[in-house]
Amino acid sequence: MENTALLKAIIENAIDGIITISDRGVIESINPSACKLFGYTQEEVIGKNVAVLMPPPDRENHDGYINRYQRTGEAHIIGIGREVKGLRKDGTVFPFRLGVSEVQYSGRKIYTGFIHDLSREKEAEERLMDYATHLEDLIEDRTQSLKRSVMALQEAKEEVSLSLEKEKELNQLKSRFVSMASHEFRTPLSSIQLSAVLIEKYAQQFNSANITKHLAKIKNAVANLTSILNDFLSLEKLEAGKVEALFTPFDIVKFAEEITEEMQLIAKQNQNIIYQHTGSASTITLDQTLLKNCVINLISNAIKYSGENTFIEFNTEIADDILTVMISDNGIGIPENDQKHLFEAFFRAHNTGNIPGTGLGLNIVTRYVALMNGKIKFESKVNQGTSFTLLFPINNG
Repeated sequence: MENTALLKAIIENAIDGIITISDRGVIESINPSACKLFGYTQEEVIGKNVAVLMPPPDRENHDGYINRYQRTGEAHIIGIGREVKGLRKDGTVFPFRLGVSEVQYSGRKIYTGFIHDLSREKEAEERLMDYATHLEDLIEDRTQSLKRSVMALQEAKEEVSLSLEKEKELNQLKSRFVSMASHEFRTPLSSIQLSAVLIEKYAQQFNSANITKHLAKIKNAVANLTSILNDFLSLEKLEAGKVEALFTPFDIVKFAEEITEEMQLIAKQNQNIIYQHTGSASTITLDQTLLKNCVINLISNAIKYSGENTFIEFNTEIADDILTVMISDNGIGIPENDQKHLFEAFFRAHNTGNIPGTGLGLNIVTRYVALMNGKIKFESKVNQGTSFTLLFPINNG
């Protein structure tokens, strides 16, 4: 009974359309996604021939397709899948990828069709320039929506922090928000990313600087929004106790050089990341993934809050069984009154202006550092730059 309920829930909530028909072509079930695609309610199509969802000539030939397959066993679509067109209730035609499987159930044959709408991909091929602008606007709307949600969440935190019961309400609110963000933003982000890739593929023949500019904006906006979403999901995992340090030995110099090369690609114009290691030893035992997240977060902040034509210093040192990681910039710095709140969740210094961010990065970094038995400290002066120092015992485990 439980398995039946689970299967029904999966089908009802599937993103793609799912339809089952009898061996006579009569629709026996249709899930909400398929109803939405074709514009029908379940009551309007169940019991009717599936040809009602097909434009000519497939509508007239469908029964013949089934009869030929049952007679000869020769499959043209069953078990293979291909692109076809569907007919909506309003008379419009749309492309989709159809996969059909045959199931023997209770002594009879049932055919199940899986429908994936291809309208977005086709539109991307036909309207490159217009769609690039549309995607840029969509990203901006999503970004602003998420920023407003972050602001609302921060205000809610301040309001409910007066008592334990209020704190519980905040945690529930945050959990609901993270769940919403995961579902509501990851799906459109994936769609936008796919569409941008398609645009890039089909736009090569145009060799248009305007298209290239729009694509760069889209990719940057997707990256910013993905970073914001990842911060929220990382915080949720930390607070749920789902993150544990996995200590393994690795070479800190090779590790740091790879990060330096990776981050240099996203640095501003004429920003240079200078890496240097001090000490004869280079092997340490830490959680490589957590340390990488910490270093990337701190270098990203240095890039973000420093101007063009500047240097970012990235230094590692091994001495007395202690690994020291230092990242310094000469950017806008942190006001003295804000420094005591720097590692609090959702806190942002008052001089950040319109520079994007969630106020979660440093909170996550300090938690990751603690998981690796490390310490974090910093020095900063307004308009003179900031220096973060991470200290770790090199032989954990």
